[in-house]
Amino acid sequence: MSPVRRVMALASTTLPTKSGLSLWCPSSPSLARRFPARFSPIGSRIASRGLVTASFANENREFVIVGGGNAAGYAARTFVENGMADGRLCIVTKEAYAPYERPALTKAYLFPPEKKPARLPGFHTCVGGGGERQTPDWYKEKGIEVIYEDPVTGANFEKQTLTTDTGKQLKYGSLIIATGCTASRFPDKIGGNLPGVHYIREVADADSLIASLGKAKKVVIVGGGYIGMEVAAAAVAWNLDTTIVFPEDQLLQRLFTPSLAQKYEELYRQNGVKFVKGASINNLEAGSDGRVSAVKLADGSTIEADTVVIGIGAKPAIGPFETLAMNKSIGGIQVDGLFRTSTPGIFAIGDVAAFPLKIYDRMTRVEHVDHARRSAQHCVKSLLTAHTDTYDYLPYFYSRVFEYEGSPRKVWWQFFGDNVGETVEVGNFDPKIATFWIESGRLKGVLVESGSPEEFQLLPKLARSQPLVDKAKLASASSVEEALEIAQAALQS
Repeated sequence: MSPVRRVMALASTTLPTKSGLSLWCPSSPSLARRFPARFSPIGSRIASRGLVTASFANENREFVIVGGGNAAGYAARTFVENGMADGRLCIVTKEAYAPYERPALTKAYLFPPEKKPARLPGFHTCVGGGGERQTPDWYKEKGIEVIYEDPVTGANFEKQTLTTDTGKQLKYGSLIIATGCTASRFPDKIGGNLPGVHYIREVADADSLIASLGKAKKVVIVGGGYIGMEVAAAAVAWNLDTTIVFPEDQLLQRLFTPSLAQKYEELYRQNGVKFVKGASINNLEAGSDGRVSAVKLADGSTIEADTVVIGIGAKPAIGPFETLAMNKSIGGIQVDGLFRTSTPGIFAIGDVAAFPLKIYDRMTRVEHVDHARRSAQHCVKSLLTAHTDTYDYLPYFYSRVFEYEGSPRKVWWQFFGDNVGETVEVGNFDPKIATFWIESGRLKGVLVESGSPEEFQLLPKLARSQPLVDKAKLASASSVEEALEIAQAALQS
């Protein structure tokens, strides 16, 4: 057993008394067999009952979640499912809203008013995962304390306390860090904060962008990844002159093959979107009114714009937790397969966590809603029960664009697995296409555009099983359907 595991095992043994308080007891094999491995540090339950002399702003002190995004919402649901939320759980968020399904902000939320845009409370967690819509009233009904619009700015791990932006002092027994990411920004000196320049991470950001789109004529989107592709598709719905600028030579280079990217680029061009590829930004220029008026490229050329959206990635929101063990190579707070940090009683989930990717035996950090949901559920189950299985995540990415009312063609692709090795592409993108990644004869990853529900359900099975496949036979398939049948048959061989 590693030193970290020994410390965590020692910290996880508490005996409930009739009064509902907890007695701290040494860890022993007999006790471990009799009681679930709940992590409840010394005094956490005493503090949660208010039997301490210090004055703290939160009434619920046994479990505190910092962050109010997807991960926090799914963690809250898991606490409720295990009967450990009422009077015990507190969520602290910088936003004015209860946790919501963040992907909507670059998709349906950006639709123009006449095309039925998404709005809260319609996409509060956990509707994206097929669960109940957890409105602010839901949290009240479940006895969960939520502190809104007051981000945590300080932490004292020895005293198990947090300090918020308004000066509130909070107490915790077990702490879950679910702070997500912050958008990477252009520096002020090159115009990164000019009026009309937008970044999207929160509802307030999306609202600001919508206000600009309603008045805009020319939109420039910097970045050819998920944000760039999704915002550009939304801008098309507003009938705006739209240009995407990025330094790579293709869209979504970290996932798409050149052939696949070319097909999506052509679809965007058919919708009026222009591309400037292989370009670097020198600065953003302001007009006489102080608003952004153009994007100046490194080669000296300029692109006129009255609205600019920057989608160049994100950074883990470490904030006041920088003294925890970090993963310096991939960023984020280092955790184990149960999302425990090296500091007893502190956990990290979602985008901010650097965790072991069991299926591929490497450390990783995933910025995706699916991981946010699953990591939250796994962490809380491990914290509250005897659940000790290591998190076994299968990488999954998707995008849905051009789904507004009246769109001539909707786009929805899903990818599972690892995009390594050689590729086989099947289909003509009218509307279906599939790409298979094969390494050492085994299917490692698969992407399908416009698949049926049954086809999409097959993809994770293929990616997790990694069956041996006949590359030549797969390449000779006359359709996506036939190719998937070949891959499915390989599962049984």
